Amino acid sequence: MTESETKWLTDGQQRSWRGLVLGMTLLMDRLDHDLQRMFGISMAEYEILVRLSEREGRQMRMAQLADAMAHSRSRVTHTVGRLEKTGLVTRNKSPEDGRGIVCHMTDEGFELLSRMAPYHVNGVRANLVDIVPDDDFEALGRVMNTVADHLVAGHPEMEIR
Repeated sequence: MTESETKWLTDGQQRSWRGLVLGMTLLMDRLDHDLQRMFGISMAEYEILVRLSEREGRQMRMAQLADAMAHSRSRVTHTVGRLEKTGLVTRNKSPEDGRGIVCHMTDEGFELLSRMAPYHVNGVRANLVDIVPDDDFEALGRVMNTVADHLVAGHPEMEIR
């Protein structure tokens, strides 16, 4: 596509786009900083623990975990490695087929998540949910779900759960 074929953003669209980028960057940085400061855990590590906590037996195949988080497998492998060193998760061969690797949250990981979750949710509320009108927050959710659906449909190997 050439520059002359590009449908440039209007001034209003540009302001909204930049607001989204800046707001998401600052929000995620704040939430990450707060978890690091209080618990020594990054947002990515927290999200892995959350995903595991929601699964039967608090475990998932590594490939499914990467897909669920929309992260590369190598990034999730490195993040899980950090959690494993601190005793919050373990990794073992899949008992089903012996080929895949299953990540399992330990009791220590679940206990830490139980302490972190209220703190994290309070941060999400204070820095997003409670400062915007409910209708705007619901609209934001619809917009981002539409974006996620579009991007997943364009890459069927990426399945978000």
